[in-house]
Amino acid sequence: MPGPGGAPDGIHDPYEQTNRKNHELNRALDRGLVRPASKGYVTIVPDPVAESVSNFAANLSLPGTVVNNLLQGDLGGALQNTYRFAFNTVFGIGGLGDPASELGIAEVEADFGGTLHVWGVPEGAYVELPVLGPSTERDAAGRVVDLFTNPLTHALPKPEKYYGRAASVASKLRSRGRFSDTVDSVLYESADSYSQSRLIYLQNRRFELGGGDDDTYIDPYDDPYGELYDDPYSE
Repeated sequence: MPGPGGAPDGIHDPYEQTNRKNHELNRALDRGLVRPASKGYVTIVPDPVAESVSNFAANLSLPGTVVNNLLQGDLGGALQNTYRFAFNTVFGIGGLGDPASELGIAEVEADFGGTLHVWGVPEGAYVELPVLGPSTERDAAGRVVDLFTNPLTHALPKPEKYYGRAASVASKLRSRGRFSDTVDSVLYESADSYSQSRLIYLQNRRFELGGGDDDTYIDPYDDPYGELYDDPYSE
C-alpha cells in the first residue's frame, strides 16, 4: 500500500469517485436516522444516565485495547488499562462509573490500525466506508481485526455479550447529539463536506499515531459516523 507522501498535501485518494458516493450515502444515513435519533437520545435520556451508559461501553472495550497495547509492545499501557478495567469494574459498579479517571488512571488508547502502524504498515489510500465513514486502507483492515481481539467477545454468553454493543451505540448517539452543531457544520454547511471530512479524519488520525507534520490538532468532531455499528469491544 502506498503511503501518503506521494500525494499532494499528503492525501492519497485514488478511490475518490467511489468515496464520494459512499459519503453521500453516509450523509443520507446521518440525516435520516443518526442525527434525529441522537437528538432524541440527548433530549430524553438524563445526562447522568447517558454518561453511565458511555462509561459501561468504554469499560467493556478495554480488554481489546490491552491486546493491542501488548501487540504494540507497550507493556506499561497494557498494565495501566488492565488496572483501569479491574478498578472500574469493581468500584465503578461494572463500569457504570469511572472512579479510575478521578484517580488519574487514564486509558492508554490503542487499536489494531495503530498496531499495524507500529509494525510499519503504511496507511495506504483514504477510503470512506459505507455506514462506518472515513478511514484508510490500513485502518479499515484494523477495524476488521478489532472485531475479534477483545477476549470478552468470546467469553461472555448470550445475551450478555450484546449489552456492550447496545451501550456502544447509545454512547455514539450521545456524542453525535452533544456535538450536533459542529458535526452539522461539517456535513451540511461546508462547501465540500467530503473534502472537509477527509482532511479532518486524516489529520486527527495521524496526530493520534504521532505522525503529524505540525502541532495543530483539529477536533471539531470525533468521526462523524462514530463507528456507530462497530463491535463495542474493538477499542
